[in-house]
Amino acid sequence: VMPTFSQLANPSSIPAAASKALVDIAPDEPHAANLWRVHWYNGANRTSRIDVPGYLVLPEALTGVKAPIVVLLGRRFPMIGAHKVLPAYSALAAQLVTGRFDPEQQKAIWPSTGNYCRGGVSVSRVLGCRGVAVLPEGMSRERFEWLEKWVAHPDDIVRTPGTESNVKEIYDKCAELARDPQNVILNQFSAFSNYIIHYACTGSAAEQAFLAFNGSSQRRLAAFVSATGSAGTIAAGDYLKARHGTKIAAVEALECPTMLNNGYGEHNIQGIGDKHIPFIHNVMNTDVVVGVSDRVTDSLNLLFGSDVGRKYLQGRQKLDGKLVAAFADVGISGFANIVASIKLAKQFHYGPDDVIVTVATDSASLYDSERDSYRAKHFPSFDEVNAGEIFGSCLTSIATDNVVELTDQLRRQVFNLGYYTWVEQQGVSVEDFERRRHQSFWNGLVSSLPEWDRLIEDFNVEAFGPQYKTEMAGKAKS
Repeated sequence: VMPTFSQLANPSSIPAAASKALVDIAPDEPHAANLWRVHWYNGANRTSRIDVPGYLVLPEALTGVKAPIVVLLGRRFPMIGAHKVLPAYSALAAQLVTGRFDPEQQKAIWPSTGNYCRGGVSVSRVLGCRGVAVLPEGMSRERFEWLEKWVAHPDDIVRTPGTESNVKEIYDKCAELARDPQNVILNQFSAFSNYIIHYACTGSAAEQAFLAFNGSSQRRLAAFVSATGSAGTIAAGDYLKARHGTKIAAVEALECPTMLNNGYGEHNIQGIGDKHIPFIHNVMNTDVVVGVSDRVTDSLNLLFGSDVGRKYLQGRQKLDGKLVAAFADVGISGFANIVASIKLAKQFHYGPDDVIVTVATDSASLYDSERDSYRAKHFPSFDEVNAGEIFGSCLTSIATDNVVELTDQLRRQVFNLGYYTWVEQQGVSVEDFERRRHQSFWNGLVSSLPEWDRLIEDFNVEAFGPQYKTEMAGKAKS
């Protein structure tokens, strides 16, 4: 039985029978019941369900800015320990309930820079489909180790040339694979299910975390900050802007400044593939672009992930030990979002009543090998002096360079850049490309959510049998 998108946005509506089925299922077990954990409301143990999404609040002592920064924790999602399993589920569910995917004959192809393809492989496996991961060969060792345990066959891991920025090479391989009608490409960069699920689920989760932190105070939800990647997560900003007037800040690697400067290059902020504008990015509703260097994120990964760094943070900076330990739930792209949030707060002079919400997509455990490699290359004898230098230069004293507020003209420039990927390379019609320029298009996507829920419910009845509605009646109480 598959959960509806609305049930994942509001897990209190999950049927009691589905919740009961989870009792003896471990969160990383390849079991279909774990689909009911594909939401933001898992507890720290990743098995229980809580009323408010898990989040961290970063204080001024850590960030150097008065504005509180609230960080949603993607690590608590099941099977892959990252929130990318959410759009992966939405993509395959949309294919199944519309009859566009035959699980007995076809393979689901998941183009990604790491986490989305892991989510796709896990969702494929638990739904009885064959999933194929397509990702750059230069991604972290931990990603490949996970994939090797989950795929049905070693050939279901397809390595493409390059690293984080080499998205076109992924597209080229998918175009080759698509010549076989048994291969169905579930492209996160162009699948509007990715936008819809994040708007509904991540948007409402960010709002609930803000409200829980805010309490009875008069603080405002000033900004939502997200690396673009596939531009799914940043759809939550559209949800928040509609309800709170929130600014939407898009983050990218300074070494590959696609939006900032129509630029190109290589970087190591894993999880935010670039050199193009994703088809599902609502560019005309984005307010700010922030560039963050991978030197900064790699340094912070070392600072918070090493014994020397943690000792410095608690001993010299007097940071709470629980807060420092909680950074085990923050991976490299999470650090990029945090640094961008700090830069944004400085640029717009945000104060204690201006709350910024951002996301830690995955955890530090996916980057142990990256941390070791960075330390060996740059800090062969990493000590507290080095830790202090990183703390100052990458957090409290980070500069506000490469923060650009988008005017209408600049938005159009960024939007138009997508033409070369989607019309010239990927064969999208000019009409379909252009219609995304208007907010009525995106509002229409959001309004389709109830119809997707209905299709999933109808699919469940057909797949499960006439006893489905009786079995799944009632709502879970805990």
